[in-house]
Amino acid sequence: MKIELIATASFGLEAVVRREIEALGYKVLKTEDGRITYLGDERAIVRSNLWLRTADRVYVRMGEFNTKTFEELFQEVKALPWEKYITVDGCFPVVGTSVKSELHSVPACQSILKKAVVSRLGAVYNKQVLPESGAEYRIRFSVLKNKFTLMIDTSGAGLHKRGYRIKDVEAPIKETLAAAIVQLSFYRPDKILVDTCCGSGTIPIEAAMIARNIAPGLGRSFACSDWQIIPGNIWKEEKKFAYEAGDFDKELRIKAMDIDTDAIKAAEANADEAGVLDDIEFLHMDMTSWKPEGEYGVIITNPPYGERIGDRKAIERIYKKLGKVLVEEPTWSMFMITTDRDIEKKFFGRKADRRRKLYNGRLETQLYQYHGVKPGRERENE
Repeated sequence: MKIELIATASFGLEAVVRREIEALGYKVLKTEDGRITYLGDERAIVRSNLWLRTADRVYVRMGEFNTKTFEELFQEVKALPWEKYITVDGCFPVVGTSVKSELHSVPACQSILKKAVVSRLGAVYNKQVLPESGAEYRIRFSVLKNKFTLMIDTSGAGLHKRGYRIKDVEAPIKETLAAAIVQLSFYRPDKILVDTCCGSGTIPIEAAMIARNIAPGLGRSFACSDWQIIPGNIWKEEKKFAYEAGDFDKELRIKAMDIDTDAIKAAEANADEAGVLDDIEFLHMDMTSWKPEGEYGVIITNPPYGERIGDRKAIERIYKKLGKVLVEEPTWSMFMITTDRDIEKKFFGRKADRRRKLYNGRLETQLYQYHGVKPGRERENE
């Protein structure tokens, strides 16, 4: 069965998610702010949830239409084939958002949507009351300027919840964002990778999982795990493939450090849960005393933000150290995410080769990208 799917993404990561979808072999139909629409089937639902590292969630796209009245909304929703996915005992809560729409009341939209789906399914299944005791088919609607988009959530908990974060520290970076930064760095396993402020270890763990080709969703379940439209053999085949796809032969050189003892303990516990503890050297140390070893390394780091934790002087010492590394180690690259917007000339001596606006949760951040000199080449902007 051909199915239109939507992978949602944090602002600024749409191109990264699109590349992942295309790498899985699916045709992208449309890329918009925060969402990528693509064509798949039942297997694509499973494969997308297991393998997408940087998407927030995967949805089945049910329909899209313009409407200004609740009566029109009811009829449009009722006309959609909900029975293709939702079983007679399916549980289907309704959630959503409304922006710049005449139907601005979210609770009212939720109520109309729920009644319309109940009406449709009740007629199809010849039921006056639907038990909603089975698998979950959470319906999400978004309204922008009277344009409704209706979807069913296949993921359940957000895809950033890999299942390995058993210990945490203050202000962690989301797993999906960490994976995206690693991919944007074009990190390769033959390079040295260093996180100078590792916190709970998310960046080095995601880097190790990417290097090992470990499916990020392999250790968790999804809302669609119990959907009847997905045959059990598809889950077995896709999980078997994911287990066998792991590459545990190559040697990795990943180092992660933090000045906080509890952070290092949390990072080690999380790496162990993720199955990559042996791939990462965790160091309890002040990064300002660290000295890079080897050529063509990459620093990927999420230092403390002034708005969240750490005092300003400590943060500036971190920036100064990183700037010194860029000057003294021209073959090293650096990818640093921070809320600070005016640190390039002050601490790094030059503008970033590329600067990208990203969101870490609700915080607007900047990803500063400094590209090291490549073997046998002069410095170039990538």
